[in-house]
Amino acid sequence: MSAQSFSVIGTRPIRHDGVDKVTGRAAYGADIAWPGMLHGAVLRSPHAHARIVRVDTSAARAMPGVKAVIAGPDVPLLDAKLAMGEGAMDLTDVADNLLARRKVLYHGHAVAAVAATSVEAAQAAAAAITVEYEVLPPVLSIEEALAPDAPILHPGMTTQSRPPVEANSGPTNLAGRVRFSRGDLAAGLAMADVVVHREFRTPTSHQGYIEPHACAARVGEDGRVHIWTTTQGPFQVRDITARILGLDAANIRVTPSEIGGGFGGKLPVYLEPLAVVLAREAQRPVKMVMSRDDVFRASGPTSATVIRMTLGATSDGTLVAAEAALYYEAGAYRGSPAGAGAMCVLAAYRVPHFVIEAHDVVVNKPKVAAYRAPGAPMAAFATESLLDELAAHLGMDPIALRLKNAVREGDQAPYGPVYGPIGLVECLEAAQRSDHWRSPLPEGRGRGVAAGFWFNGGMNSSATVLLHADGSAAVVTGNPDIGGTRAAQAQMVAEELGIPVDRIRPVVADTDTAGYTDFTAGSRVCFATGMAVIQAARDAREQLRARVATIWNVAPDAVRFEGGAFHPPAGATHAPLSVEAVAQQLAKTGGPVVGRATVNPPAAGPSFAVHVCDLEVDRDTGVSHVTRYTAIQDAGKAVHPAYVEGQMQGGASQGIGWALNEEYVYSADGVLQNASFLDYRMPVASDMPMIDTVIVEVPNPAHPYGVRGVGEVPIAPPLAAVANAMHAATGVRFPTLPLAPARVLAALGVTA
Repeated sequence: MSAQSFSVIGTRPIRHDGVDKVTGRAAYGADIAWPGMLHGAVLRSPHAHARIVRVDTSAARAMPGVKAVIAGPDVPLLDAKLAMGEGAMDLTDVADNLLARRKVLYHGHAVAAVAATSVEAAQAAAAAITVEYEVLPPVLSIEEALAPDAPILHPGMTTQSRPPVEANSGPTNLAGRVRFSRGDLAAGLAMADVVVHREFRTPTSHQGYIEPHACAARVGEDGRVHIWTTTQGPFQVRDITARILGLDAANIRVTPSEIGGGFGGKLPVYLEPLAVVLAREAQRPVKMVMSRDDVFRASGPTSATVIRMTLGATSDGTLVAAEAALYYEAGAYRGSPAGAGAMCVLAAYRVPHFVIEAHDVVVNKPKVAAYRAPGAPMAAFATESLLDELAAHLGMDPIALRLKNAVREGDQAPYGPVYGPIGLVECLEAAQRSDHWRSPLPEGRGRGVAAGFWFNGGMNSSATVLLHADGSAAVVTGNPDIGGTRAAQAQMVAEELGIPVDRIRPVVADTDTAGYTDFTAGSRVCFATGMAVIQAARDAREQLRARVATIWNVAPDAVRFEGGAFHPPAGATHAPLSVEAVAQQLAKTGGPVVGRATVNPPAAGPSFAVHVCDLEVDRDTGVSHVTRYTAIQDAGKAVHPAYVEGQMQGGASQGIGWALNEEYVYSADGVLQNASFLDYRMPVASDMPMIDTVIVEVPNPAHPYGVRGVGEVPIAPPLAAVANAMHAATGVRFPTLPLAPARVLAALGVTA
């Protein structure tokens, strides 16, 4: 447990934005209404792969109420990259995804857009646009994409490799390759007494956020652009829009709305540049809102994967060798989380001899987007399933096998860094002694366990703390709140300044108001932006210390801050001054106090989680239900335990749905068949058990409070935990997800 003592950190205050959200006052992406606003609609491709021969927009332009029509050539196609967070974004691909030019690369690919005086007029005008296509054969799976005679999506594509290898000599659908290795794989396998090998498959699945993508844009007579949008990264929206449209970023202001879920899926830009171009042409504001059908067909789901993996162990359960070949679908453009999968696949265990190779493969599906620890759940599904199989072969308890091989402080991660203090062992031990693991299992149910890992992000963050004359404060940052970070940031200011947390107003500001801050993703906000908030509060506190020194006519170093008040030097007769008391004298002692900070930490400290799942199966129907679930996770330090528990429960719920039901279903010609929540089967409350949580706290030395990211890793273990429970319940190993009734019945040998 964390040894540091806190007064506010670790408590559970009511969230500051709660009343607005439960009363409907909170403004989301589609809630904006500007005077004279037009409505935008997008024409999308009916084909998964086709060459665009001709686009005729004349009929649409002539329709009543239509004020602007654009097609591919109206959005510049750049040969440029934009640095974003820990990597670079290819703006050529982003622009082509916004509006197709030469080819459409997936069913739902945008081809043209319209702005009109009503939604109905815009949709009718979009439908009136005539597009002549030359239909091409679609590539819908990893095997099809890598076949020798596969249709090529991008004629100029070659394989980008890390570490570099000889470049692919011709056009290919293999966009990238990442390789990690250590020791001698052949020698390690020769040492093994037991070797297990399987091929695992996971489907394309969607993040399932409830609020669809939505934005509005207006362009002033002076060229200034204002974008209102539901996004996880307002600064990224600003910079991408500026670069693609050839605008000065200084002339673009992005205001992030409240966000109704994202989970990584609201990092990409789909509508904003289109809204700006339409608004510029029409000389009126334009609002664009995706339908749910559009969200499924044209925004980024996560990758479907094929993973072939081998594990070898000695008779006492010591892992000695591993080989993993991971293939991730990128969708229509390069950039799957294959590299992250390679980083995660063996990150929880000590394996002296291994080769990991991950592949990024383009197919005729939407370009994938991040989905909560992108790439990690699929990798953990393979590793944790094989560990369960090893435990059965060796006659070992599955947690004992994991404990024997679990990484500890000082071990080297497969991708290079040496671990500092980490909590995997503590999580496994907590699972081992939990009531869930020790309780008897009812007849007909199976119990599974799995661990997961995520490395977490650092990146750039800024924060400003404004002290008011009445002793209250505001904390201003640029991260949209998708996990309770407003409350956490207010708690941090309260901890540093001794102000009651309900007198601190956390503000998510627009890009003209907040200092530059990278996106809300990667479990980095409470860590990195929180670090900036702490430093900004301490900056304000030091300024206040100087004011107190002036009031008392002593040296600033003689003033100490303790228990929420400033205290005089020993022997002095001055009474302690609270922050509120000092704030009331700001005008007399030098004016306003504003604390500022910027940070650029390299990483948020790796996170580990262990999940235990009980599952029952109806052998007549193949329907399965999770009956009990426990999520255990190292949070470093839980700033607001209720929101940490919420992250753990949310990730577990999403992973359970992914394991049991969720998948994209495509026809042979690449048309998505289940583009609605009616047909895309996400779990609802009645499908889920109460999810128990256990927070482990192994402080992260890279953060002042010991915080490490908590939002990503909860989705890493569930796929394997559920599959392992299914094996325990049925005696059948399921290497392919989801565990839909038809698949379960087929494996059990039951015919309809």
